[in-house]
Amino acid sequence: MHPAFSVIFLTTLIGAGQGFFLALYTGQIYSLAKILPVQQGTSFYSFGSLIAFGFLCVGLVASMFHLGHPERAWRSAAQWRTSWLSREVIILPIFIALVLAYAVFQFMDWNQPLFSIKGTIAIDATLLIGFIASIFCFILFLATTMIYASLKFLQEWHTPLTFFNFTFHGLASGFTLAAAFSKSQGESLVLFYAGWAILFTLSALLSRTITLLRNKKIHPQSTVQSAIGVRHNKISQQAMGFMGGSFNTREFFHGKSRTFVRMVRFFFILFAYLIPIGILAFSFNSELFEVLMAAFVIQMLGLIAERWHFFAEARHPQNIYYQSMA
Repeated sequence: MHPAFSVIFLTTLIGAGQGFFLALYTGQIYSLAKILPVQQGTSFYSFGSLIAFGFLCVGLVASMFHLGHPERAWRSAAQWRTSWLSREVIILPIFIALVLAYAVFQFMDWNQPLFSIKGTIAIDATLLIGFIASIFCFILFLATTMIYASLKFLQEWHTPLTFFNFTFHGLASGFTLAAAFSKSQGESLVLFYAGWAILFTLSALLSRTITLLRNKKIHPQSTVQSAIGVRHNKISQQAMGFMGGSFNTREFFHGKSRTFVRMVRFFFILFAYLIPIGILAFSFNSELFEVLMAAFVIQMLGLIAERWHFFAEARHPQNIYYQSMA
């Protein structure tokens, strides 16, 4: 498939925003359970959730560049009964609104207890909003991944591993950013977030490695014979009937050499997983903001390359017919 950078930025940016928000809310839950120290003031959660809100909005804007008629974008929500894309279009704005509401409630310090559990655990509005937002966050992960995983004819995507890849990548980048953000705010959650970031990055590496090995062994279900409806044993394509490219050859094939694709694969394994893990492990001895921020930036570059490879490795059946051009 042809990797559209608008979709690449959409999925990587909103994934980081989702992961970052979940990191913030996890910190609040752990503080409530007295596993972590309570954060002083409300700026940590309010400012942090505004950053998550920014990532989500920038990702949403990036998706508009993939549309031929952006003014008709609202119509994409019309098929919510059958289309995962329509569901994503509906769920994403709801999640963005919940993240913004969480930021506002934290900034306004509207955290008076509404009720308590067993008389000891006080539940306020921010906890309820964060809980609902977390549910929509995982639903958004599901809707986004099912856009690709539901396509049976693209065997590289049609696997539950697609969901785990998207989710672990979002969590890894989000918790890495949370570690840097915690240091910038002078809070004591750096090691907590860095530890979880390493765990999620290792999980993403394992999931993606399994996916790469699986996709390498896939045998195409379609053949030249099935593509044109002729069952002769020996068929070879000589020409397509035109000399230039077309929509089919541009949109369903990346146009790069196998060497280039292998280089991208090596790059994202190094930058998305191995280098960030090394930097995060180093941060246990030296909690420097610049080091932690470098881990996030390097990881995002790797994830952009990973997402390019995700689209490029999907072999569309129509390329069997257009093989002399694709």
